[in-house]
Amino acid sequence: MPVSHLMPRIAGIATAVPPHALPQSEVVAHAAETFGNRFRDFERLRPVFENTGIIQRYSVQPFEWFHRSQNWQQRTEAYLDGATDLFRDAASQAMDAAGVTAGEIDTVVTVSSTGIATPSLEARAHAALGFRPDVRRVPVFGLGCAGGVTGLSLAARLARADPGSKVLLVAVEICTLAFRDDELTKSNIVATALFGDGAAGLVLTADEGEGARVVSSGEHLWPETLGVMGWQVDPVGFSAIFSASIPDLVSQKMRPAVAAFLERQDEALDDLSGFAFHPGGAKVVEALEQAFALPQGTLNVERETLRDFGNMSAPTVLFVLQRKLEEGLPGRSLVSALGPGFTGSFVRLDA
Repeated sequence: MPVSHLMPRIAGIATAVPPHALPQSEVVAHAAETFGNRFRDFERLRPVFENTGIIQRYSVQPFEWFHRSQNWQQRTEAYLDGATDLFRDAASQAMDAAGVTAGEIDTVVTVSSTGIATPSLEARAHAALGFRPDVRRVPVFGLGCAGGVTGLSLAARLARADPGSKVLLVAVEICTLAFRDDELTKSNIVATALFGDGAAGLVLTADEGEGARVVSSGEHLWPETLGVMGWQVDPVGFSAIFSASIPDLVSQKMRPAVAAFLERQDEALDDLSGFAFHPGGAKVVEALEQAFALPQGTLNVERETLRDFGNMSAPTVLFVLQRKLEEGLPGRSLVSALGPGFTGSFVRLDA
């Protein structure tokens, strides 16, 4: 088959986490100390920590950092340092997995919504990694938890548009910097119970090599859902916006949206033999199982990823995808995540 007609393939994939482990038992103890005497609903919400299915997460900062009040500037400085380090780690490992050097990368797509970096992260990591001066840079902000899948979609389209070129995607999120001791809200408690830091990198290229191929991609934005998920910004930093309706939205809306996406590609849900979902939380994973009538065990990797790393926003689904590719993701598969908008993002892979 001519190279120009080949679908982009994943030539290499890798993940990275920062050095500071946050055991869930210590997080809930810290939260109780922080909120217990000031937030009358904390004890009612305390089971949220225990029902997440999370045992451990990771952070760019140690526990001590969170015991001090941090303003926007301090959070931004921590983001720039931590996200740049994670970008380098994930990018280096992904390029090693693909057997390419930084000098061979033609385009870098950077996905991150948990901090503001101008110059963007790939520019900050440029010299250390050894990218060429003419490397094309595509920083993307605002996709939240959908960023890993939408980033994969974008990177694949760029690779397909320039056959033989090599596109590096890095999704990096420093969610823990949004932990707030001044926000006495349910959304803040849920964020404190769920989120961790991490990064994932992929190299894509449209050539005749081996690897899972991106066949198609798409999105679905549900109307009048702007308040379901996102950031609120104030002088202290970001604070999370979450709606309790998310699992219900997944249960009721996700399957029809995926079916419509597949129909546009002349495919159907019954054609799929594998799934890789973003595990936004334990209830979301349960809702996905119900929505797609999946056999028990189908989403074990999603649960294990949530257990070991928490919800890292955009990179999380790529952690899942890496594991499933290593274990043998079957044939026609769907990679999917949900994020602010409220939006579903979909990628169809042939593994």
